[in-house]
Amino acid sequence: MTEAEAIERLRRIATDPAARGLADDAALLGNLVVTQDSIAEGVHFLPTDPPASVGWKLVAVNLSDLAAKGATPWAALLSLTLVGDSAWEATFIDGVEAACESYGLALIGGDTIALPAGSPRVLGLTAIGRAGASTPSRSGGRPGDRLWLAGNLGDSAAGLALLRDQGDATGPLVDIYRRPVPLLAVGQALAAHANAMMDVSDGLLLDARRLAEASGCSAEIDLDRLPLSAAFVAERGHHFQARLFAATGGDDYALLAALPADFDPVRLSLPSAPTLSCIGTLAAAAGYPLTLTSGGRPVELPEHLGHEHRGDFRSPMADRP
Repeated sequence: MTEAEAIERLRRIATDPAARGLADDAALLGNLVVTQDSIAEGVHFLPTDPPASVGWKLVAVNLSDLAAKGATPWAALLSLTLVGDSAWEATFIDGVEAACESYGLALIGGDTIALPAGSPRVLGLTAIGRAGASTPSRSGGRPGDRLWLAGNLGDSAAGLALLRDQGDATGPLVDIYRRPVPLLAVGQALAAHANAMMDVSDGLLLDARRLAEASGCSAEIDLDRLPLSAAFVAERGHHFQARLFAATGGDDYALLAALPADFDPVRLSLPSAPTLSCIGTLAAAAGYPLTLTSGGRPVELPEHLGHEHRGDFRSPMADRP
């Protein structure tokens, strides 16, 4: 069973309006935004990653979902798997604590289970945020909206590639892979204006297709407009293949927002503004919900748009270039 097939089956159960038809990364329960993300060893982090960074990442990826809804972090429930390595587990909790303190997130409970020693770790967090005046879903995009991206693409995937090539690699790309930063302030600022918004975690092209499908639209992405950091360009370049790598690598935790064509988010006053880039548009649905251009011309979509969880599992950490 694929992720999409599992979600389709679960929609028959998740009929409460808070679930938003399971077409979003978070539920809206009254004035609370609730999200849950898990990270698995060999899928979202390497066995050799420092445990404190794994704890930080678990919190950060959940807060990124809250950021995409314009929510303010409030509380969390931790699902902790113990596999007989007390030193690893204690340092992992240190990382969770550091992230919770950094973002004002109160740990209020959770669950702990023990597995046989050496079992792959699967760690989960449920994050709860206070909703703002507007909580954009994936499904509110309209034809004519411009697609804006807050943050850069490709840094985390490039950092992972460095670690796969040389396990002791260091530098800004490795740091971003291990310790993503949720864009909470910009999410709260954009939420008031966005017709649709989501975070980019599985790859820009895959997530843009999801937003377009949920909105009943098609998305056109201009590969030449994708924001690349100086560290990424120094490592991978900025040619076509490098940009395609950045667009499909995933683990970015940037924000993708569909904004009215007459609204320019660059005018927003933000305390710490990330890169804001207009990377495409939404149009009326027609055929496949995603098209890609470069040099002003359509280009063929890659075989894989990003990371999709499947029952016939093969670790994406083995697949990424």
